[in-house]
Amino acid sequence: MVEHTRRTVLRGGTIAAASAPLVGVSSFGEASAREPVAVGPGDPRYPSLVRRGYNRRFEGRPEQVHVVRSTEDVVRAVGDAVRAGRRVAVRGGGHCFEDFVDDPAVRVLIDLSQMAAVGHDRRRDAFVVEAGATLGEVYRRLYLGWGVTVPAGTHGQVGVGGHVSGGGYGALCRLHGLSVDHLYAVEVVVVDRAGKARSVVATREPSDPNRDLWWAHTGGGGGNFGVVTRYWFRSLPAPPPTVLDFTLQWPWERLDRDTFVRLLRNYGRWGERNSAPGSPAAALYGEFSLTRRPSEAISLSGQVAGSGRVLDELVAALGHGVEVRPVRRTSTLPWLTAAAHGLDGGPGPFYRIKIKSGYQRRGFTDRQLVAVHRHLTRSDYGYPSGQMFVNTYGGRVNAVRPGATAVAHRDSIFKVGYLVGWENAAEDARHLAWIREFYRDVYADSGGVPADGAFINYPDSDLADPRWNDSGTPWHALYYKDGYARLQQVKRRWDPRDVFRHALSVRPT
Repeated sequence: MVEHTRRTVLRGGTIAAASAPLVGVSSFGEASAREPVAVGPGDPRYPSLVRRGYNRRFEGRPEQVHVVRSTEDVVRAVGDAVRAGRRVAVRGGGHCFEDFVDDPAVRVLIDLSQMAAVGHDRRRDAFVVEAGATLGEVYRRLYLGWGVTVPAGTHGQVGVGGHVSGGGYGALCRLHGLSVDHLYAVEVVVVDRAGKARSVVATREPSDPNRDLWWAHTGGGGGNFGVVTRYWFRSLPAPPPTVLDFTLQWPWERLDRDTFVRLLRNYGRWGERNSAPGSPAAALYGEFSLTRRPSEAISLSGQVAGSGRVLDELVAALGHGVEVRPVRRTSTLPWLTAAAHGLDGGPGPFYRIKIKSGYQRRGFTDRQLVAVHRHLTRSDYGYPSGQMFVNTYGGRVNAVRPGATAVAHRDSIFKVGYLVGWENAAEDARHLAWIREFYRDVYADSGGVPADGAFINYPDSDLADPRWNDSGTPWHALYYKDGYARLQQVKRRWDPRDVFRHALSVRPT
């Protein structure tokens, strides 16, 4: 049996090339000199395009895939689909966990992978990134061209389009905030009440009549209001020249239940003490990967921007009352090398995937940690690839007031994920049952769903299904809290025909 980690499930191939960096915004029209490509089922390129999403549980069969190269191409493709009455969806990096793109009801798919330019727009005095670019290419081009970066995810193949619209977080977020905290403007192809497609640029300027559309893309999630084609960012930070890449491993054979609970309790207490804006420990980002017991060890991997003393302090805090000492591996790397590589190496193959999420405003309770240990060590489920991961959060993220962006969770210390990936469709029921039971038991005290909310970029359609969410807390409250009503107002204005929809899309009413 192949043992999968979170990285082998989530990562997908080597970094793809993007267009050369451009200086003036007018340069972006050059790529559209060729006619856009429309690919149908009889085209040999069709399988590569429709199977670009990496969750093998879902596979769409669109009538056409439009490989677009410009905003004008997108306007034409969306307009044609609306006039023909065909359901439309958009794909950027291909990393959606649910069937929002790979839905059999989608007849027209717009592929943004050729819209990958990164440059500087002198007119807007902002860095401009096309929505089909991958994070790895954005990091490389911004850093080598201007010495700056967008604080965003740790996996280079993730596409910018959906990542930013969901908030955008990663290794530098505790120091510099979320991606959307630097977002100045967004270009979106929308459809009006008459069915006409057009492009709109919305900025964060208080005087901009389109400002509500900008706000909706600062954490409102993808596939809700239109097709994002470009983002503009201002006040981008300079990353550290080097980072300390680290991994701490605790062997499962040394961890009984009480030791496991104490270790994770210590991690929670460290997070509570070290996640305020301006904390020196904000220089540390970590992902605690709690893989199931058939694996050899659980591990905490991450990066420190600056002195390694904060890592020493974390290790000491984790070891309080815990006799088991971790195996510690560290390496000092140039920042760009670490950013392009991510927190673990090697591309992984594609799997059938289910993910769930939760925010934590405080550490887990002992009752919750006992439930975690039980599901990670269950003898009736011997699969090694199920896991829970607990990522550091907070810091500068929590310096932004709720409502300033559509990201509603501005008081958390951890972002939590529950993930399982498998290969055989005949095993779907077994793996889905395990992760659903795991999730429900951890949050039993709040009706089986997280009291502190969930992360829209780890979408989980179960939360909108009364079979799996009978807590009385609607799915949109978990993702958006009180901001959902405002998102609905934006939806009614900019997508009155509900052209852009999926299982967790913002509802017009």
